[in-house]
Amino acid sequence: METECVSDFIKFKDKLYPCTVSIAMDLVGGKWKVVILYHLKNADKRYSELRKELSGITEMTLSLQLKQLEEDGLISRQVYGEKPPIKVVYGLTDFGRTFTPVLDAILGWGNQIAIEKGEFVESRPV
Repeated sequence: METECVSDFIKFKDKLYPCTVSIAMDLVGGKWKVVILYHLKNADKRYSELRKELSGITEMTLSLQLKQLEEDGLISRQVYGEKPPIKVVYGLTDFGRTFTPVLDAILGWGNQIAIEKGEFVESRPV
């Protein structure tokens, strides 16, 4: 159902967007947001778990992306404890779970590309 052209702009969270695709890309665009959402798809995770699973991401980028995903309501951040070391756990919100079919489609497409045009290797080349 195409509804993006019902009016000139869409207002979402006090921002104006020219189309609904712009809203979606603002929420999940970039190199890491979709990857983070994928890693939270099946289970809540601590920051350190995400850091280990996302090789190649810097701590600053991970922190920034998590903060943006939280601000946009796609993930939740639960803090346990009051004194260090505190435990911080991230998970998908109900709104974030609505993105799961898109994650599944991206995964399927990525698998197809890997099988048809790429190759699986055991470790990163030096």
